[in-house]
Amino acid sequence: MQLRPVEPDLDGCPALVVPFLAGVPVFDSSCSPEAQVWFADRDGGCFVKRAASGTLATEAAMTRYFHAKSMAGQVLAYTTAEDDWLVTARVPGADAASAQYLDQPRRLCDTLAETLLTLHSTDHSGCPVPDRTATYLATAETNSAHGEHDTSYAQYCGYSTIAQAHDDLVRDGHLLRTDTLLHGDYCLPNIIMDGWSVTGFCDLGNGGVGDRHVDVYWALWTLRFNLGTDEYRPRFLDAYGRDHLDDHLLRLCAAAEAM
Repeated sequence: MQLRPVEPDLDGCPALVVPFLAGVPVFDSSCSPEAQVWFADRDGGCFVKRAASGTLATEAAMTRYFHAKSMAGQVLAYTTAEDDWLVTARVPGADAASAQYLDQPRRLCDTLAETLLTLHSTDHSGCPVPDRTATYLATAETNSAHGEHDTSYAQYCGYSTIAQAHDDLVRDGHLLRTDTLLHGDYCLPNIIMDGWSVTGFCDLGNGGVGDRHVDVYWALWTLRFNLGTDEYRPRFLDAYGRDHLDDHLLRLCAAAEAM
């Protein structure tokens, strides 16, 4: 995570958020055009996230749910008006895309797989997003209708065309299950570790109860992207447990992500 010193305009912040930013060093840690993220160096640190109105409600709910299971930082504030604002406590450690972890790719791969299997074995009763699969498929279809495609996601799992990926998803999307607690964006920057112990997760806006292959897809993708090689794919699948997985369902997730 890169931190760039900034001086936020407190007059443009909601009253609920100002106390977290006032009088302390603040750094921009944004990594997506969809949201602005500041790190405020106060009392162990907290992150202040700003995005379009209504877009952070699910993330706030899922972060509270994960925090109750000791798997995320505490939600310190959430408010919505012209924009959404979410304040969460910093989780101790550094994200798994840090050099100290990337320098030991085999250990990182094994940790990623073992952590994901533990997450997927977690009781999901009371989850505020009880059917992520329905939303997942609906979003893919909406994006497809608007022509929003990313062929790299589909090609990663062997699709030669978007049309082929879409046809598979329409025909077999109903095979995706809704039986597992998901992170929803299981990539290295969203996993926080301290001395090789996972201390929590962040960016949980796509989480909920869904199909485990969604998280497995992103785990394989992030290893390839962050390590610059697909060498660790077999190792990850072995460490997670191939008996838990279905190649066709994994390809369907690639098809959905391509839409």
